[in-house]
Amino acid sequence: MTSRIPRDSRLRLVRPRPLAAAPSAVNERRPRRPAPRPPEGTPAPAELARMARSGLAAAARVARWADNALGPGRDAATTDGKATLSDTTAERAAADLGLTTDRIRADWDTARLAGLVEVHGGSARPGWRLRAWNRDDSAVLRGWVALFDAWSLASPEPGDQEPAAVAEVVSAMPQVLSFLQLSAGPVPVEQLLDLLRQRVTELRTERCEVPYGAGSEPATPIAPVLSADADPAEPAQDAELVPLLDWALRALAAVGALTYGSGHATLTPLGSWAVWVKLEQICVAAQSPAGNIEQSAEAMLRGCAQLRPNAARSEYRAWLAARTVGSAVAELLLAARGDDALLRGLAFEALRVVGAPAEPDVRAVVDEPTLRPYALLWLAEHDGVDPEDAHEVLTRQEATWLWVDTAAAVADHGEAPMLVRHLESALQPTVPALLTEVRAVGHPRTVQVLVALAAAHPDPALAKAVRRAAFQVHTGGS
Repeated sequence: MTSRIPRDSRLRLVRPRPLAAAPSAVNERRPRRPAPRPPEGTPAPAELARMARSGLAAAARVARWADNALGPGRDAATTDGKATLSDTTAERAAADLGLTTDRIRADWDTARLAGLVEVHGGSARPGWRLRAWNRDDSAVLRGWVALFDAWSLASPEPGDQEPAAVAEVVSAMPQVLSFLQLSAGPVPVEQLLDLLRQRVTELRTERCEVPYGAGSEPATPIAPVLSADADPAEPAQDAELVPLLDWALRALAAVGALTYGSGHATLTPLGSWAVWVKLEQICVAAQSPAGNIEQSAEAMLRGCAQLRPNAARSEYRAWLAARTVGSAVAELLLAARGDDALLRGLAFEALRVVGAPAEPDVRAVVDEPTLRPYALLWLAEHDGVDPEDAHEVLTRQEATWLWVDTAAAVADHGEAPMLVRHLESALQPTVPALLTEVRAVGHPRTVQVLVALAAAHPDPALAKAVRRAAFQVHTGGS
């Protein structure tokens, strides 16, 4: 008996069409939330941008100098590939701009943290914000917020303090800044110290770092810091926290977020606006159906898997706003290393929301086979390559590995027709060529992907060829 189904022995694919790795989003019918209004007395965005331009004028000046003096084919900017300005370049900039080398280095660091200049290896180039500096208020404000987020990097931390204590203070400062924003005026440093002490105690208690007495029973936890009764542990804790709070307030003052002096701290209009924006992001996430703000990165990404792209990005921004950049990036990369390919793709979407501060960590994982294609695409887009053309930075093998990984995400979370359509996005012109390269790429999910594809595809001839390839991979044959 012969089949009446026409067959094409070449099994040729149609031309590739882009297909998202994530399953199609469910329709969202919740009403649109009205745009929140900033607190009364907040300057208009144009006035905030004017303040940001004024505060970053010196950094923008150095960035423009670097654009002219350190372009392609000119001198290198750094010596260690880590954005440290070389002595020769710093001296040259100081001579050209009439400043000291120390001032040049400080302005250079500010420009880098604000995204006005980007360093790649031993070369520097202007960031997109510098190009839009004079005409785009939103670019200016985003640059200032990037500097605000990196306040702990803007001033050297005290060298005589334990790194763990510094990290605790950095983690606790969002609560201190929120209190300053709600106070809407000068706040005594002693009151901020009480709040900082309370938050650090909470952080240590969450990690079960509760001091134990001589007996077997745990000692009573430290009393609430706002109590009038002094706790025996407070003097030692204050000796540790007082200089760290002073450092944090001076660092925030250096980036223009607050004024600090005469025993008081006050948020500037820019600082108050930035804290309000982050609090609003947190409130949006808390009111959203997903409510992911308190979740781990993995749980947050799973909660965003069925959201539309814009809604997912809002969730990412709110989740990031509640964490320090370093810890958030590390947690996202940890989730990306897991077995779920969908979470891998979503983690890098969240890292796109992070932007420039995530670049060093993303570059550090380029050599990890599981993350390499995603990291290369992220870096290409970060370097200004059009997302539609970013795939060109991948080798044929890397692109095939990514195709299998994306297919694994579709097989786990999508529907059969989506997996069939994913076949059309392969680089290879024919199914036999695709199967040959898929077998050679060594992805751990190759067999499962091929079995799922064979079960989903309506063409019996193609399904049979795919099943045969799956069996050959499973048995180690060729």
